Formats: sequence, C-alpha cells, structure tokens
Amino acid sequence: MADAPQNLDRVLRIRIPVTVVLAERKMALEEVMGLAPGSVIEFDRHHQQLLDLCVNHKPIARGETVTLREKFGLRVREIGPLKETIRSLGV
Repeated sequence: MADAPQNLDRVLRIRIPVTVVLAERKMALEEVMGLAPGSVIEFDRHHQQLLDLCVNHKPIARGETVTLREKFGLRVREIGPLKETIRSLGV
C-alpha cells in the first residue's frame, strides 16, 4: 500500500474534458436543415442564468461567464456534492 499516495497523485493529474452548457433545445430535423448563416435559434434559458459545468455530460458545478484576455471563462458560483462529482468522473 506504499504506492497508494503516488498512484492517487497520478490519478489526480489526469486531464479530463469539461464542458460548459449554454443551453439545450430540441428542434425538428426540418428546422435544422433550414438553418443558414444569420439564423437565430431561441432558447428558454434566461441570458443571466448560471451555466452548467459538466464532466461526462453530468453537471458538477454552475457559474457565470467572464472575459479573460478576450477569451471566454466561467466563474464558478456553485459546486455540487463531492460524491456526485466523483461519480461523474466514472470512478
């Protein structure tokens, strides 16, 4: 068991993809096929609502958009339970 801390350190350094979900909506295939440059799709989410931060398509936190050196960022405002976060990692 002497390797346990070293193995844990390796696991904690694994890079995993995280996504920020702006909004979701179902559309008829006909609507999707009719999209063109300049088309606008309306979503039910309010523009000031917190966005979901997801791992494996499961939300682990929520936050608000920020601008960092002309790039998009997320300021985390709420974090889910640690147990749920670990589950979303597939561990």
